[in-house]
Amino acid sequence: MRDLIDLGVAELAGRIAGGEASAEEAALQALDAIEQGKHLGAFLTVMADSALAQARAIDAKRRHGARLGPLAGVPIAVKDLLCTRGFPTTAGSKILTRADAGRAAADPTRGWRPPYDATVIERLVAADAVLVGKTNLDEFGMGSSNENSAFGVARNPWDPTRTPGGSSGGSAVAVAAGMTPAAIGTDTGGSVRQPAGLCGVVGIKPTYGRVSRNGLIAFASSLDQIGPLARNVSSAARVLGAIAGHDPRDATSATIAVPDYEAACTRDVRGLRLGVPEEYFGPGLDPDVAESVREAIATLQREGCVVRPVELPHTRFGVATYYIIATAEASSNLARFDGVRFGLRLEPPGGGLDGLYGATRDAGFGPEVKRRVLLGTYVLSAGYYDAYYRKAQQVRTLIRRDFDAAFAEVDLIATPIAPTPAFRLGERVADPLSMYLGDVFTLPASLAGIAGLSVPTRPTRAREDRPALPTGLQLLGPPFSEDRLLAVAATWERVSPTHPLRPPSP
Repeated sequence: MRDLIDLGVAELAGRIAGGEASAEEAALQALDAIEQGKHLGAFLTVMADSALAQARAIDAKRRHGARLGPLAGVPIAVKDLLCTRGFPTTAGSKILTRADAGRAAADPTRGWRPPYDATVIERLVAADAVLVGKTNLDEFGMGSSNENSAFGVARNPWDPTRTPGGSSGGSAVAVAAGMTPAAIGTDTGGSVRQPAGLCGVVGIKPTYGRVSRNGLIAFASSLDQIGPLARNVSSAARVLGAIAGHDPRDATSATIAVPDYEAACTRDVRGLRLGVPEEYFGPGLDPDVAESVREAIATLQREGCVVRPVELPHTRFGVATYYIIATAEASSNLARFDGVRFGLRLEPPGGGLDGLYGATRDAGFGPEVKRRVLLGTYVLSAGYYDAYYRKAQQVRTLIRRDFDAAFAEVDLIATPIAPTPAFRLGERVADPLSMYLGDVFTLPASLAGIAGLSVPTRPTRAREDRPALPTGLQLLGPPFSEDRLLAVAATWERVSPTHPLRPPSP
């Protein structure tokens, strides 16, 4: 039975707060679904005992007449890039595990256990959510397919031979496969939006500064953001409302007040101007994806949105710009993993500090992380800084100005979320450039620091070489326009011929 965890977040929280259902029963259903779906590789750590204890405490709180929070008893999964006090936190990497018989352990249960919770974790608990586990991811968030995890791949529930996307692949799978009503992911270059699109769920990348990054293991500090994934728009809105807001422990956290995101889901969108950039509909876009996204845009036009073309001419430089800036920041952030302070420590026979650093990092980091650290170190090095890093920052400004100019003419921008539906696992592993190009539609918004959202559109048609697979409409808005994005996404969802979207039964 999954009658509770199949509900939306608001309905489930309402039933538990009203005493019509128990948080413990919802947690048991989620834990059972996680066990039944373990072949999909969505979770690295299942927090069963803790989840049941949390759920029972919430039920006791209700019985004693206390008012429950907005996520009352809702089982939620959290990407294993967020610190959870006393529970393994690995970032999908061996370097955050303890050594096993003198070598790196491919075992997430041996992961580093932080002494504190990330701010987002604190806010979920304060909202009376039940944390059921930590989800799989590309190592340190570096990847678009979840194949860079040190602990095995996550699999798309629509077709387990295909990627769920990345790097928040495990969170997307947990939601799409019905293990939890919602999950938390992180988005540096599209890592919430792209897996949401490939798995047929809703994903939100908030404006940079909208959600605290305190307790998030950093990949690229000027790009990283935390956002929710859920089965429908109103569920994502409620979770975002619970985690958003200023945090004095994060120097980049915005002090702007948080609006009522759920109320925004009922807002009238007639007259809202929707820009469509042709740069996002060029060569390389799968025809089925293009057709599905254009159908959604045409439907929004019939619902009263005013659709007009816009230009984002520097979009074509997004991939190159991102992979200079993000790798430069990664090379700096990952320098802290040295075998001295936490996680893996491997001392070579010859000893010495350089030997300790080298042995630990060689065994602890995977190939993609090493590639990005090397790239980042190179573009920051003497003689190349101006030619690469400085130039990339200048182009980043041009990309932001493109969006500023577009938003002077329109309220939101609509694009595909990815050029293709989910590709086969292993298909792009040997071709990093092909993998990087899969994020071509999500990277510009990350570089600009604006708000973005992915909502499912009609799946592709089944063909001989692939089954029907989800596609996604990406909505982009100016900074702190999440409420506007939610209004349009909810309007589309209400009239979508394929909502709710569910993968086929295994």
